[in-house]
Amino acid sequence: MRTSSTGHRDRPRSWPVPAALTALSAIPLTAGTLRLVQLAGGPPVMPADDRFTGFPAALVAHIVGATVFALVGAFQLVPRIRRRHRVWHRRAGRVLTVAGLLVAGSALWLTLFYAPQPGTGHLLYGLRLVFASAMAGCLVLGFTAIRRRDIAAHRAWMTRGYAIGLAAGTQAFTEGIGGALFGAGELRDDLAKAAGWVINLAVAEWVIRRPTRAQRRSIARAAPRSGTLQEDPDEHDLRDPGRRPPRRPLVGVARRPDRQP
Repeated sequence: MRTSSTGHRDRPRSWPVPAALTALSAIPLTAGTLRLVQLAGGPPVMPADDRFTGFPAALVAHIVGATVFALVGAFQLVPRIRRRHRVWHRRAGRVLTVAGLLVAGSALWLTLFYAPQPGTGHLLYGLRLVFASAMAGCLVLGFTAIRRRDIAAHRAWMTRGYAIGLAAGTQAFTEGIGGALFGAGELRDDLAKAAGWVINLAVAEWVIRRPTRAQRRSIARAAPRSGTLQEDPDEHDLRDPGRRPPRRPLVGVARRPDRQP
């Protein structure tokens, strides 16, 4: 009974990862939902945005796609869910890819064919084009990787694409912290938003490159064995150059006694 309870305690929990990612995306998803309610004729709970009139399809596609992408992707990154629910993982992955491409495409459309957001500059304009294109590229590379059964490349590219798509949640914090430390300004706000993308991609690269649980177990099992290795004969030569290293007897062959001087 002790062994089973200990194994249950040592088993990693799966819920913190999707819970943290969902919480990170809560701010932009809430703002997007309120914007849709306002455009549909609801109460003006947010400041009006004169760039959008009516019910623009690109904005609706961006908000709906981002909601599906953020919530579904949060559970796609949990290893236990991938192992135990493979059919769901494959089907959700297809939905995630379509939603992510919808987010990236609508982001490009909003950037190119709508007026820039007030208070933003040319730096953010270029960054939005770069990261929206990079997000679409990561998703396409992830899809093609799984088609050729390259699971490691698939996970790496999908993780990078999800990190870029979730940058809006991180930007809510970088803008707040940047504004409190450095004040407001066009360039400062653009750099604060850029920091959100950089931070997310840095975390994604750390997740991709860190050893898996299986690799950590193999390293831990191999560590005691490395401590039981026999001494290197060269060490005897360094301590006492005149001393010959001890001979190692062959298995199954009796060792002859050393000759007396």
